[in-house]
Amino acid sequence: MTLSKKFLLLVFSLLSINTFAQKIEIGGGLGVMNYKGDISPDFHPAFARLGGNLLFRYNPNKIVSFRSSIVLGSIYGDDSKVNDSFNQLRGQTFKTSINELNLITEYNFFDYKYNRYHKDWSPYVFGGLGLMKFSPRDTPVTNYKTLQVVIPFGIGVKYNLAGPWDINLEFGARKTFTDYLDNLGGDNPALPKNQQNDYSRGDMYYYTSLSLTYKFIKVYCP
Repeated sequence: MTLSKKFLLLVFSLLSINTFAQKIEIGGGLGVMNYKGDISPDFHPAFARLGGNLLFRYNPNKIVSFRSSIVLGSIYGDDSKVNDSFNQLRGQTFKTSINELNLITEYNFFDYKYNRYHKDWSPYVFGGLGLMKFSPRDTPVTNYKTLQVVIPFGIGVKYNLAGPWDINLEFGARKTFTDYLDNLGGDNPALPKNQQNDYSRGDMYYYTSLSLTYKFIKVYCP
């Protein structure tokens, strides 16, 4: 191979790396986790607990993005703080830590791509698949599985702050396939029958977050 061909191959390789790098985004954020289940039949903002996330995003075009995230946090509930006589009579509380790893697809409603001449923004929806490991504070009531598949979905908005820096505000729900996030489920021998819930419905949890991300973009020289 001649020197000129080697030089051209190097140039094309660098251009390919640069093009790919412009589509890569990393970041992290903080937020709150909440829960809906036996102890909190409805969404209860007072039960929110702190959570955090790290993310890697790949943007193949302006419309679709693919993301992988690690989400860490905890959920909490207290029967005595629910405006329901059934819950108040039972008087149960719980706290459960949650670790989640997910793969998510985002759909941007507006074309979203960094442009050095203007700031961009777009609302988006997302959905995907995840794996969740949960650990209750109290001794498990039965031998249930704490490693579960979850389906994350939700809405958000992304906004370009300056250059490669973006912020993402997002609200997401997690469909689970367990009724034991609150350590209540099935036939709990510790509770009388008249204090048992309808366990045909699984628990859910939510994560609301504000994230800061950095996009690897081409630097323009004057």
